Amino acid sequence: MAGGLMNVKGITGTNQAGTRSEPKLKEVFDGDFLIGAAVNPLTIRAQEALLVHHFNSITAENEMKFERIHPAKDTYEFGAADALVSFAGRHGMKVRGHTLVWHNQSTDWLFEDGSENLTDRGTLLSRLKSHIDTVVGRYKGAIYAWDVVNEAVSDEGEELLRSSKWLDIAGPDFIAKAFEYAHEADPNALLFYNDYNESHPHKRDKIYRLLKSLLDQGVPLHGVGLQAHWNLYDPQLDDIRTAIEKYASLGLELHLTELDMSVFRFEDRRSDLAEPTPEMAELQAQRYEAIFRLLKEYRDVIGSVTFWGAADDYTWLDDFPVRGRKNWPFLFDASHRPKPAFYRVVEGAQG
Repeated sequence: MAGGLMNVKGITGTNQAGTRSEPKLKEVFDGDFLIGAAVNPLTIRAQEALLVHHFNSITAENEMKFERIHPAKDTYEFGAADALVSFAGRHGMKVRGHTLVWHNQSTDWLFEDGSENLTDRGTLLSRLKSHIDTVVGRYKGAIYAWDVVNEAVSDEGEELLRSSKWLDIAGPDFIAKAFEYAHEADPNALLFYNDYNESHPHKRDKIYRLLKSLLDQGVPLHGVGLQAHWNLYDPQLDDIRTAIEKYASLGLELHLTELDMSVFRFEDRRSDLAEPTPEMAELQAQRYEAIFRLLKEYRDVIGSVTFWGAADDYTWLDDFPVRGRKNWPFLFDASHRPKPAFYRVVEGAQG
């Protein structure tokens, strides 16, 4: 498959002046979908040249999650989130908001009555509405899409929703309420349900059931986020295609929200590699090319493709599922240079 690289011979990551000279991903896919990256206050500095060159959308990695932006009942901390929105504004990027309701990274006070007992349904929903009014209202017009509810569907078994304090206290309609509150706070924002393992048949079908139920209730739901934390072997392309078609059949817009491509199977716990093997690099190139060809087929229903990071120097996969193990999941290496996978994606898109 080396011929794919030869066809883009002469394209390099940076020239001697330090400016980037390879094709821009955001231009390669112009007219197809936005190309995004998850960022934080450190990476917008360390990866600025890469981000500005290739991406026209960003998502806050952690800075808009509940525990970061609303750590105490009467305390909001907007500094880091404001910095990311400002960065996007300076560089003409769109911003996806992530996330308003999640069972993780939420502070204890939200669910407690002040005496370390669980609060009641009315109080919890009132707190949620106040939070959404404040956060979504602050960024009204600056954030075009929100992941309103994140990972509410159970992974296994027959139950539809995962066990959580949201479910235990407020009941299953906490999901609908969150979307209603977000729509009231910014009627022009696109509102998404976001989840992982979204292409695995069992969970895919449960996510579909939830989405259809919300739409049948008239909930202001506009899209579904496919997190797309994938690896070299899983999920199968046919499963991804089926998931895209199934969700799109509901009339929803699809975003890939957290794309990365681990070089390890999820159950692989090895930790002996200092760099990916040549076989891994080739498989990654093949896989990324095939996936982006597939995504282009469905560009009429896919509005955005966001990587959960930008380059291999910074990825959450360095700690998950094996703490401290290095991973190499992106199109750019740890020095921000294009990898073989980058060139195959570009060639596939142009061909």
